[in-house]
Amino acid sequence: MAKDTTYFFPPEWYKQSAIQLTWPHFGTDWNYMLEEIVACYVNIARTILKYQQLIVVCRDASAVKMQLQADDSLLRNLKLVELPTNDTWARDHGGISVFEGEERLLLDFTFNGWGLKFASNFDNQINRGLFQKEVFAKDVKYVNKKDFVLEGGALESDGRGTLLTTSECLLSPNRNSAYSKHEIEVYLIETFGLKRVLWLDYGYLAGDDTDSHIDTLARFCDEHTIAYVKCDDPSDEHYEALSKMEDQLKTFVDFEGNPYNLIELPMATKVIEDGERLPATYANFLIMNEVVIVPYYNNPKDQIAKEQLQKAFPTREIIGIDCSAIIKQHGSLHCITMQYPEGYF
Repeated sequence: MAKDTTYFFPPEWYKQSAIQLTWPHFGTDWNYMLEEIVACYVNIARTILKYQQLIVVCRDASAVKMQLQADDSLLRNLKLVELPTNDTWARDHGGISVFEGEERLLLDFTFNGWGLKFASNFDNQINRGLFQKEVFAKDVKYVNKKDFVLEGGALESDGRGTLLTTSECLLSPNRNSAYSKHEIEVYLIETFGLKRVLWLDYGYLAGDDTDSHIDTLARFCDEHTIAYVKCDDPSDEHYEALSKMEDQLKTFVDFEGNPYNLIELPMATKVIEDGERLPATYANFLIMNEVVIVPYYNNPKDQIAKEQLQKAFPTREIIGIDCSAIIKQHGSLHCITMQYPEGYF
């Protein structure tokens, strides 16, 4: 029988086996606020452990276990893996899960610190390190894709052959400057088994280091639904760009040719730190098997975001977690997590 070479890029709501976190330590940019960020990670980790397996990449496993102070019922879902790390953004240095027929692949792209902005020499080796330590299931195949720079936060799959991404990020000159937009699109279609790529040309968040990752702006909730950040305040610096983004989203159609069901997420109340606006966004939620975790920022918009996401995920519980600490390093909840489909562990 001929081998099935059909590729399938699963959406985030596909049945999962585990979530990955990469833990903060003194050698990361979190050093100046380590106690605060560890407390945030502990809260997120404990929440994940209640529902499914958690893989934690860390420098010191015993220290992380002590920080978690979790009971045995939670620790049964925990796997700690010691590897050197620069930082903690698992969404972007984590491997991308793709099926080739019945075979499970983990694609390991180059992570270059969002276009050479930050050191990434250790983070770029994490996926290979996980395979060397035999963390993944034995039938998961490691695929070296180091000839291409790509981060998980730049990709949204509907599981039906559609990829949603931003031109600002994927066409960044410090990522894959040797490729034209057409060449990048062809590469993505061939690599992920896609039928099409939807390019968002507008939208940004002040303070974002990623060149407008799609997971900060607009997210697939199912194959017919996109939740996106909407700005209602004409005096806000984001108003024009996000309005244009909304207009463009309204022109997109789903895999069946119908307009998407668009769910508005509020623009988070402005958060300023040392005179700089931080990229607080409710689009940075994490879909899990039974729940959706949404970042909170301690303001009245939190509850509105929860209610809107409940419309998108009527069968899942929506859980809010304070992520005010994470945005101080210009990311949020989805940026620090990576999910792996069923059978990867």
